[in-house]
Amino acid sequence: MTDTLDPRLTPARPDIADSGLRGRVAAARYVDGTPRRVVAPSAPLRRAPGPEAGLDTEALQGDPVTLYAEADGFAFVQLVRDGYVGYLPSACLGPAEPEPTHRVTALRTFLYPAPDLKRPVRAHLSLGARLVVTGAAGAYLETPGGFVFADHCAPAAECEPDYPATAARLIGTPYLWGGRTSLGLDCSGLVQLCLDAAGLPCPRDADMQERDLGQALPLDLAGLRRGDFVFWRGHVGLMLDPGTLIHANGHHMAVAAEPLDAAVARIRANSFGAVTGLRRL
Repeated sequence: MTDTLDPRLTPARPDIADSGLRGRVAAARYVDGTPRRVVAPSAPLRRAPGPEAGLDTEALQGDPVTLYAEADGFAFVQLVRDGYVGYLPSACLGPAEPEPTHRVTALRTFLYPAPDLKRPVRAHLSLGARLVVTGAAGAYLETPGGFVFADHCAPAAECEPDYPATAARLIGTPYLWGGRTSLGLDCSGLVQLCLDAAGLPCPRDADMQERDLGQALPLDLAGLRRGDFVFWRGHVGLMLDPGTLIHANGHHMAVAAEPLDAAVARIRANSFGAVTGLRRL
């Protein structure tokens, strides 16, 4: 009854599955998921319902999700943005409406209880978080959770099309497996966050990105240009210019820019082997 489905993208487990999977996966019951939205500054999506389970990715405030089940403080969900399936803390979810009106454009900003920079902050918000703005107070925007400095935000529909420039702003961000915020990123999280800021859809993991992003290029490193993507088996980076790669990596334990030739030689020798693909949007 089960055909070949990517478990990372398949909202199914033995007791429950999405109704659209009826006839494709075996489950005790099939349901239509319920729309929800992330209301916490960020939310860890884990592969199992527990705080010690591995971090697969992170959802940001304002991200829409489809909820399938809840138990013991965890929600079984699928992220609408990239289709990833896993478990979020139930406390991180709220109603699907209203739709966010603004997004955070600063690398990170603070949520204040009042339009006053001297007040103790309630939370920090990452680049890419979405907000519902209900009003303005001087230099601050009012949201249901507090106040955000207006110059750190933009209308949700506005994009930053130069995604390599966004990546360059993130140089020095610590490496975090599964990270997708400006406090910590992994290689494919960096790519996805930068393309999201540009208004471009992007899968979550490096193998998905190598399969689906743009068009494949011949394996000729001499022909690369700004914005191209370089893939290894399990790793991805993007080009700042024809000779400079930027990537979140465990060697530097950070987002770093370095000569492509040096990165290729080190990665071949120490970790992911040879380059497996090049792609261009």
